[in-house]
Amino acid sequence: MPERIISLLPSAAEIVRITHDFPATIQKLPILTEAKTKFTTSADVDKQVSEALSQGNSLYNLDTETLKALQPSVIVTQDLCTVCSIDLVTVQRVALTMKPNPPKVVTLNPVSLGEVLDSVIAVGNAIGHAEQAALVRQSMEARIQKCRDVAQEAVQKAQESGQEYKPKRVMFFEWTDPIYPAGHWTPEMIEIAGGVHPINPPGHHSARVTSEAVVATQPDVLIICPCGLDLPATRKEYNQLMEKSWFQEMAAKATTIVLVDGNQMFNRSGPRLVDCTEWLVMLLHDRPDFEPPGFPWERIK
Repeated sequence: MPERIISLLPSAAEIVRITHDFPATIQKLPILTEAKTKFTTSADVDKQVSEALSQGNSLYNLDTETLKALQPSVIVTQDLCTVCSIDLVTVQRVALTMKPNPPKVVTLNPVSLGEVLDSVIAVGNAIGHAEQAALVRQSMEARIQKCRDVAQEAVQKAQESGQEYKPKRVMFFEWTDPIYPAGHWTPEMIEIAGGVHPINPPGHHSARVTSEAVVATQPDVLIICPCGLDLPATRKEYNQLMEKSWFQEMAAKATTIVLVDGNQMFNRSGPRLVDCTEWLVMLLHDRPDFEPPGFPWERIK
């Protein structure tokens, strides 16, 4: 019997190609989770999340009846972020009630780009496609290496001309109010592409920071990419940032300001992180040949 797979994590769903919004051809498949929070503004969502977590409440509803009716043999979920997806304990409890053959629960918790690649192998092994998963990982690694090569070429060119290579200083907004800079794999990707993310270097979780700390990094590049927000919502958040004097002054000094669809890109720990790394190479080194087709972004400056 073929594996019957349910993914409760968008990034894992992209690995097995059954996500509800990417690719668009499978939008008719059942959606089993629903966020309890409703987006209004960044500040209000932060308040909703804080209140729910302080009371020990989950941020998502799980359609347990439909899940059971689908009779999965494998459920893929995560235990990294309670804000991003249904929590692991809830999934495990439901799985244990599915007698006589409870589904196997595969949990993914990547915090680095290498661990995202490991997730591809873990999912492939779980669903009986280990060989294909190994080939996918090999392809992703080759593309990442090409990004490293471009960054190294920039360093070598500077050295050959007798100059010091100065990587562009990036401020990546993972959330705008309050301010959360990029964490987990994103700072690592910025460095692979030849930049630097001084406010939160690789190997750290995203944590709330002050506007003074952001300004102190003197960024050359501002990337506004709030987790879970599409481009229209991101534009609104950018406009609200531009109403603040500290951001206006920083934006005036920056050489580059861009908006990115944070619902699709950077914030999902799946295969499209390689696209994001290539996009960073395009942005930081003016290499349009590295821009992935259809990448959802907008240049402000």
